[in-house]
Amino acid sequence: MESLITFSSVMLLVFLFLKVPIFAAVLGACSIYFVFSNNVMPTLMIQRMMSSTQNLALLAIPFFVCAGIFMNYTGVTKRIMAFCEALIGNVQGGIAHVTILVATLMGGLSGSGLADAAMEAKMLVPEMRKRGFTNEFSSVLVATAAMITPLIPPGIAMIIYGTVANVSIGKLFVAGIGPGLMLCIMLMMLVAVISKKNKDTIVKSDQVFTLHRLWETFKGAFLPLCLPIVIIGGIRIGAFTPTEAGAVAIVYAVILGIIYRELKISDLITGLKETVVTSGSIMIIISAASAFAWILTRERIPQEFTASFTQYLDSKIMFLIALNLFLLFIGMFIEGNAAMIIIVPLIAPLANHFGIDPIHFAMVVIFNFTLGALSPPVGTLMFVTCSVTKCKISSFIKTAVPFYILCLVALVIITFVPFPSTFLVNLLY
Repeated sequence: MESLITFSSVMLLVFLFLKVPIFAAVLGACSIYFVFSNNVMPTLMIQRMMSSTQNLALLAIPFFVCAGIFMNYTGVTKRIMAFCEALIGNVQGGIAHVTILVATLMGGLSGSGLADAAMEAKMLVPEMRKRGFTNEFSSVLVATAAMITPLIPPGIAMIIYGTVANVSIGKLFVAGIGPGLMLCIMLMMLVAVISKKNKDTIVKSDQVFTLHRLWETFKGAFLPLCLPIVIIGGIRIGAFTPTEAGAVAIVYAVILGIIYRELKISDLITGLKETVVTSGSIMIIISAASAFAWILTRERIPQEFTASFTQYLDSKIMFLIALNLFLLFIGMFIEGNAAMIIIVPLIAPLANHFGIDPIHFAMVVIFNFTLGALSPPVGTLMFVTCSVTKCKISSFIKTAVPFYILCLVALVIITFVPFPSTFLVNLLY
């Protein structure tokens, strides 16, 4: 049986290296185990896949995906962009700062980093090129800024992690605010340095900062910016659960569309179709990864994994260092949501063993897999952004080196300084 699980794991890696779609690669590895195992019925694979999708908390995924899509059709994105540009667009490199602010604020509305990266690549990269930034830098900035989205509530990664690890999704939503804002500030500091260095080629906005313009754009963006407050506040006072918050977000998005008079019936139909496609792809990955996680559990891999770690690592610091190296490597080859479902059952018991706060640990894991989405060879954020901007992957990777270094610094801070992840949770809960 050990040889069979080893062969299944090897085949999973082979499928991934052959660039087989994530869900198909995981299902292929699972099929090998279920078909050739002597005491496991092959039909059990289908049962495990179906049962994994019956968790009520996972309803939040299509809800928040739908809300994010509707937000794009209601003109929310352009209103937030106008507010951000009025706020900081006229400083040196202002459009790059605007890109980061838009990613941060939209992260509180959509929950999907890939969706935000695609949207911002279409809207902001052409404008950044007009202001003197290269296509490569603009693409890297959009992709890196999209890393903020899974950290800011209502990030889909938090919903999946909370479901798998049995951690409060409401607390995860609150915990993500600190790391998300920290990454936003660090990115703006890096952009300020680069803009100052290239001030001869990077031009400012031709619009002068005025309080009147800031106020007018803020009025347009105020209602959308209230959504994260409504979600977190409603969960905290017990008005609704995180799952029900997704339905509230949809209603809120539709109301905004009516107020702004920009949401048409055709947009509703198109948005629902996009929701089905996006949610379906996520749920297929979740069901496939859940079947593989069941195999690992049945073969007692988590217990053996824990025993091996605790045998050679006798301190929390050494464990966190080894964990980050492990997750960064895994995240480079496996899509984050799928990897989370497979890996979290293995590592969550280790965190408990070393006395690590589960909320803090969740932020470390989510940030690792988010960084993996930016990294070659399977970085989904990298590929989505480059497909829109027509940037070469080799140029993207070369230009992204300072951003990789910055993200690693942020990872070290999040890993060894619990305060950004836990201070709001401790304050509110």
